[in-house]
Amino acid sequence: MKKVLLLLAVLLFSAGTMMAQQDKAAEKAAKDAEKAAKKAAKEAQKLAEEAEQMALFEQGIQALSNKDFVLEADRVEFKRGRFAYVTPSTNFISMQGDKATIQLAFNGVVNGPNGIGGITVDGSATNVVMKTDKKGNVTLNMMVQGVAVSATVTIRMVYGTNKCTATVSPNFNSNRVSFTGYLYPSDQSNVFKGHPL
Repeated sequence: MKKVLLLLAVLLFSAGTMMAQQDKAAEKAAKDAEKAAKKAAKEAQKLAEEAEQMALFEQGIQALSNKDFVLEADRVEFKRGRFAYVTPSTNFISMQGDKATIQLAFNGVVNGPNGIGGITVDGSATNVVMKTDKKGNVTLNMMVQGVAVSATVTIRMVYGTNKCTATVSPNFNSNRVSFTGYLYPSDQSNVFKGHPL
């Protein structure tokens, strides 16, 4: 009888161990499936974001080609590396046909010549040259000449996004200003233009 009880106890213990191992295996399989589903969802989201950025890039190239764009800046950098974060709706470089506008306005209590705390200059854009390098990055160079401006403007847009950097280099001094932001077609931009000089 003792042998039968011992044999029964061993069988019960073995069955319990096997069931526990099966439960662990099922739990691991469920975790692996959940992990794979999360990874697939993350990959799908990443691909969707890349496709959206590429569409914005293509739209930006078209706007540059049409000479009908606005670069809305959220950061402005001055000579010697000083920079400021600014409002995109009041800090921009725009071009429509052969007319260009450069506006710089700071968030403060000081009222500038343009009425919104900065300066706005209009001019004619000439010598407009657009180039694409081997990596797909786009550069647009132009001269802007007007009553209060004579500067070279260089806009660089990195491949795969509509994020841009524009450098405004005055022809009569070395007080260059760089605008960093996003480039949009003029009809999709929401900027507020102050009074030009």
